[in-house]
Order: sequence, then structure tokens, then C-alpha cells
Amino acid sequence: MELLGFIIWSANPEILPNSDWIHIRWYGLLFALAFIAGQQIYYYFYKTEGKSDKDVETLLIYLVVGTIIGARLGHVLFYEPDRFLTNPLEILKIWKGGLASHGAAIGILTCVYIYSNYLVKINFREFIFRKRKREGQGFLYVMDRIVIVAALGGAFIRFGNFVNSEIIGVPTGSGGGVLFARDVIDQLEFDRNIGKASISYSSKRTLSGSDGNPVDIIIEFGKGIESESTINTYLQTQIKQVLVNSSYVNMHIEEPPDTPLNYDLTRNKNGNYEARIHTFGIPRHPAQLYEAISCIILFLLIFYIWQKGWKKLAEGRIFGIFLIILFSLRFLYEFLKENQVEFENNMALNMGQWLSIPLILFGLYLLLRKGPAAQPDPSE
Repeated sequence: MELLGFIIWSANPEILPNSDWIHIRWYGLLFALAFIAGQQIYYYFYKTEGKSDKDVETLLIYLVVGTIIGARLGHVLFYEPDRFLTNPLEILKIWKGGLASHGAAIGILTCVYIYSNYLVKINFREFIFRKRKREGQGFLYVMDRIVIVAALGGAFIRFGNFVNSEIIGVPTGSGGGVLFARDVIDQLEFDRNIGKASISYSSKRTLSGSDGNPVDIIIEFGKGIESESTINTYLQTQIKQVLVNSSYVNMHIEEPPDTPLNYDLTRNKNGNYEARIHTFGIPRHPAQLYEAISCIILFLLIFYIWQKGWKKLAEGRIFGIFLIILFSLRFLYEFLKENQVEFENNMALNMGQWLSIPLILFGLYLLLRKGPAAQPDPSE
């Protein structure tokens, strides 16, 4: 029954993986959809509240800038400062990955504060930055609505992380969970001698212990590889090294490191040699999905709170609820995730947990403080 909860996940992060000239990743698409969906929801807020929506597009620009710059600098400063200080130009290479949600939160807070309190105008002829309150759009008023769309956006982002097989969870210690196989497949297919690699359930071996599930790694060699002895040597050296060094598929759960690979070598229907390696996969917690589902539930909750109480609710209340719930869950989910960088292994709490604590405390402050209602009810 445990195998029913075991999923092999090897989705390609690119939407058109076989294209030589179009490279669009699912993560990028979901990232963009988060802003598009957020913009439409914000239009709904203003329409419902009888406000002009002329500033929505301007606010969207602030949010995009704050999210991207904040997320990137957050990763640089919180997780890999030494690496990026050594080569500062790497900071600009966002497409290589490395975005931190806590940094995005700080970036959004900063840009919304500027949006609400300052006039910013940049063009080829002038640069204006001066203090000016935006009427009817104070910082807490805007944040009470931004966090609703941010919750939904967080779900999009975490689904993108799942597609990318990144921010993975720790081993479940049971037969259930997700085997993130993309890393192994990418490493194998990077080799020019390998045409295609895949991972599937193994029907020839039974589950032994609670450390892994039986899987087969299928490797199809290129047409130029015609010597069985060459392939056998290759499998026991380079291929074995890839599997031993991988934390996603582990062939030595029970066996000593010097044990030879257990595999069958045959010709497939294409006439190419195909090796079926019998090994074990480590099921892990799909931490990205836990967070994505939590974000959807949080979105529905605070959207409902806004819908029922936006006329009477004190400004900052929804913002506070969001911070408390989201980052409390983030604090707990970190126990189910692998640490992102090595230095976290020596910390009682990892970086994500330490960064969550001040945001939770700020949320409690917002929830407990006394403040004026967001907008008086004209019917009263």
C-alpha cells in the first residue's frame, strides 16, 4: 500500500524541450501568471470599493520591480553572499536561479511604501523623487489587498518550484512520497553517449526497509555505441559515479559502495543498446506542494475576510493575518525541507526560519494594534 503514495516526478522544466530556438520555462510562465492574476483581482478590489483603477498598472510595476529585485538580493545576501561578492556580475543572471521569498517580501514592502508616500518619475529628461501621499492608498490599505494577491501568487511560484524539482523536501522515511528524478536524468543526458534516460517503477525487486523504493533507470545509448564491453565498463564507472553522488536516486541504500551496478543490457526496438539499472529511489516530502496548497487556502481565507469586512476592518488587519499564517507555516515547513546552502547544516534553525520570525512578530503587532477602520460604511 505504501507504493500507492510513491510518485516519480521527472517533468521537464521547459515548455518546449525539443525546440532549438524557443526556451520558455514553466516557472517563468507561472511567475508571469501570478502578476497577471493579481492585477485582475486588484481591479476587482477597486471596482467593489468604488475607487478609480487608474493606478493599478502603476502599482503592478512597483510590485514587479520590488519582487524581482528583492527576491534576487535576498538570495544573494541571505544565502550566498561570498559567492556573489566574488563575482558581482552573477547577481544580474536571474535566469540561472536564486530567488528568496523573504527577500521578495522585503522588496514588496519597500516598493509599496514608496508607492504610497512618494512621487517617482523617471524618463530620459528628468528624475523626480519627492514625498507625496497617494490619496486613499496608504501603506497599510495597499498591503491589506496586496497580500491577498500575494497569497495566490505564492501558490503559482511554488507550483513552479515543483515543476523545476527545486526546494525539495527531506526523505519521508517511508514508502510514500515523491522521487525527484529530474536531476539524475539531466546529469545522465548531459553525456553525449546517452540519447535518452528515464526512471520507472521496478517490478523485479521488492521494497526492503524504509529507506527507498525499487526503481529502474533506463538508459538508451547512442547509435555509435556498439561494443558491449565498452558499455559495461562505462556503466560501472561514469554512470555509477553519477548515481552514487546523487541525493535523489541512491543505489547504495543497503549495499556497500563497491557493489557493482545491477542491470540488464539489451537491444531496444530502435536497435540501440539499452541498460535497465535496478536500484532504489528515495521518496521525499513534496514541500513545494505543501506550501502551494497552503497558499491557496490562505488566499481563500483572507479574500473572504476582505469581502465580508473591508468597510469596517481596521487597516493592517488582513496584512497581519497574512504574515502570521504564511510565515508560521513557512517556519514549520522548513523542518521538512533540505537546507538550501551548506552553512545552514550547522544552525539550530535554518535561514528561512530565522527570517520568518520577525515577519510573524510584525504580523502580531499589526493584528493587536488599534487602528481606524479602512473605510466607514456610508449606510450607517
